[in-house]
Amino acid sequence: MLLIILAVVFVLSFAVGRYPVPAGDVLKILLSRVIPVHKAWADIEATVIIQIRLPRILAALLVGSSLAIAGASFQGLFRNPLVSPDILGVSSGASVGAALSILLNETRVVMQVLAFGFGIVAVGLTYLVSKKVRGNPTLSLILAGVAMGSLFSSFLSLIKYVADPLNQLPAITYWLMGSLASVSMDNLMVASIPMLGGIVVLLLIRWRLNVLAMGEEEAMTLGLDTNLLRGVIVVCCTVVTAASVCIAGTISWVGLVIPHIGRMLVGPNHKVLLPVTVLLGATYLLFIDDLVRTVYIVEIPIGILTSIIGAPFFLYLLNKGQWGWA
Repeated sequence: MLLIILAVVFVLSFAVGRYPVPAGDVLKILLSRVIPVHKAWADIEATVIIQIRLPRILAALLVGSSLAIAGASFQGLFRNPLVSPDILGVSSGASVGAALSILLNETRVVMQVLAFGFGIVAVGLTYLVSKKVRGNPTLSLILAGVAMGSLFSSFLSLIKYVADPLNQLPAITYWLMGSLASVSMDNLMVASIPMLGGIVVLLLIRWRLNVLAMGEEEAMTLGLDTNLLRGVIVVCCTVVTAASVCIAGTISWVGLVIPHIGRMLVGPNHKVLLPVTVLLGATYLLFIDDLVRTVYIVEIPIGILTSIIGAPFFLYLLNKGQWGWA
């Protein structure tokens, strides 16, 4: 059922927008890229579908899936339903990298590289700091991530303070709100490699999360190398989150709310939960992107709408209780 819903939203996403295209023409244009189809559409329709909407729709699918599976994996790893993909400071680090590139007037490609690199550096520093702390390794990782996120947020505030208030500061602020408007097929192809790689690895080891969620001692008793598994999960979640942030900016609440919806549907078994979360995240962000393109004359940054929808829904979940968590 989730696959059918995703397929319907996928096709309708090509049809909606400031330049509407009939769903029948959308299917013909897409099929014409694979098999010979009699041309019955205008050239401008093909341009809108292939060059403008296709990269954006694919980006929404990948970013939504990446943030959702990273959130579900981190929540299982840390055994905490309030954990989100940016818990280890990856979003703050990526934001610093992007803001720094805007401050230096670099190109879009350089901005994405710096955003990805700074996100990885932030999590790397978090992991190194947590290793120096004695006690529970999971708790140490969370506390180090909170501190590192705060540190990089301070660096971001410093960059915004020295930025040109007429050009650079608005650009930094807009990027931080999140948007898929400037995604091209070229940078999507590059970013899709780490996102797809991380998603595949997390899906392959998803059953081990069930064992790890039992606790450190129980997992070691059952023969799991908890340090190795924790490192693999952290690396995969960091890579998919950093890649998502570098092409779409900061998009909040997806990695926090979508895993809760998945647990409401199928329970806490990660063997089923992670695939369901991938489908839910892709469908949700694609639907939200359709809204930001159509509800108002000027496109709304997608991060604003995910926060407006995600925060009240999360409060609703808290009111109902942690369904499917225990």
